[in-house]
Amino acid sequence: MSFLIDSSIMITSQILFFGFGWLFFMRQLFKDYEVRQYVVQVIFSVTFAFSCTMFELIIFEILGVLNSSSRYFHWKMNLCIILLILVFMVPFYIGYSIVSNIRLLYKQRLLFSCLLWLTFMYFFWKLGDPFPILSPKHGILSIEQLISRVGVIGVTLMALLSGFGAVNCPYTYMSYFLRNVTDTDILALERRLLQTMDMIISKKKRMAIARRTMFQKGEVHNKPLGFWGMIKSVATSAPGSENLTLIQQEVDALEELSRQLFLETADLYATKERIEYSKTFKGKYFNFLGYFFSIYCVWKIFMATINIVFDRVGKTDPVTRGIEITVNYLGIQFDVKFWSQHISFILVGIIIVTSIRGLLITLTKFFYAISSSKSSNVIVLLLAQIMGMYFVSSVLLIRMSMPLEYRTIITEVLGELQFNFYHRWFDVIFLVSALSSILFLYLAHKQAPEKHMTP
Repeated sequence: MSFLIDSSIMITSQILFFGFGWLFFMRQLFKDYEVRQYVVQVIFSVTFAFSCTMFELIIFEILGVLNSSSRYFHWKMNLCIILLILVFMVPFYIGYSIVSNIRLLYKQRLLFSCLLWLTFMYFFWKLGDPFPILSPKHGILSIEQLISRVGVIGVTLMALLSGFGAVNCPYTYMSYFLRNVTDTDILALERRLLQTMDMIISKKKRMAIARRTMFQKGEVHNKPLGFWGMIKSVATSAPGSENLTLIQQEVDALEELSRQLFLETADLYATKERIEYSKTFKGKYFNFLGYFFSIYCVWKIFMATINIVFDRVGKTDPVTRGIEITVNYLGIQFDVKFWSQHISFILVGIIIVTSIRGLLITLTKFFYAISSSKSSNVIVLLLAQIMGMYFVSSVLLIRMSMPLEYRTIITEVLGELQFNFYHRWFDVIFLVSALSSILFLYLAHKQAPEKHMTP
């Protein structure tokens, strides 16, 4: 009876997660597209539901909700389903959608979809060869074989996003990095833009007048064809006549300049709005957060470097370790085990909520940037694949943030993976991503004022 009640709780929560994924799909991703495939929508929502269920089970582990055997069963079932979706269902349907858009392959789309899926499986399987992620006793069809490879991809993606986010967040929030923009700067750039537009209009008028004159004289019909004919016409143009080829090149260059000036003007307006926003109470609050994240970014880079150099991986979760150090330093009586449970629950909850929210915001921006009415279904499937791998790897890394007694079932379900490798790999990719982001933002910030100072 207890198992049925526990199962009903899990099924109800999965239905709610599925509904949220369905609404997110329709209200955010596809709100500007009338053409949609329900199969794609179902796959995305199912992936989101089972991904969130893993986070729910992590919270249940800490709170002790559900029976231990029920949690183990649902962990095992949930993990098997999410791996089935990520390794078999989504890659196959991505290939099927791509082949279906090619007319020459449409009649044999099932065959070519299978070939694409087999190609994916080959590279997916070879991915595990360079990494020490498994022990030799794991069979080829074991769950460890799949989750180990999914974990490598997901941890790499998490580290890249985390490294860039740790650097970009203070850069975005802090008013220190805002360049000084005045109304005079904006007016000067708008004046340059108007002058460029006037020059474009003037040259196009000259071209229109020259073409009309040539047409009236009958030169258009006798104009030589081909490349050498064009060269000859330019070389033998009559005195006083317009060189249309040269003018067209000037117009193209001016139009490209006008596009750049327009983008720079819009950027100046956005910067000015950010300066005005930074003076408000909410802007000052985010400015404070920027300093906080700057300290966190420096500390994270320092710790990642220490972990890489000394090949170090923590055995105790950060909350328990931090409380133990504080208690020993102050020399007070404190129930470390009791409070570490509650603080770990709050910390893990914050990590889960921010991970889901941050990933959904990133997926939405990425989708709007590259999608179209024809490619949107394939892109949504790719986002579902990334989302599933991201959440599976989050479970591998969040495991270290939990007290030891709450890791038992998760460790049993995930199998004998090399958990230390994933944490070291995360530190390496995070460090590379953070340092690359610092270099990129530094060059971009340094180049921006020089660009606007050019006459």
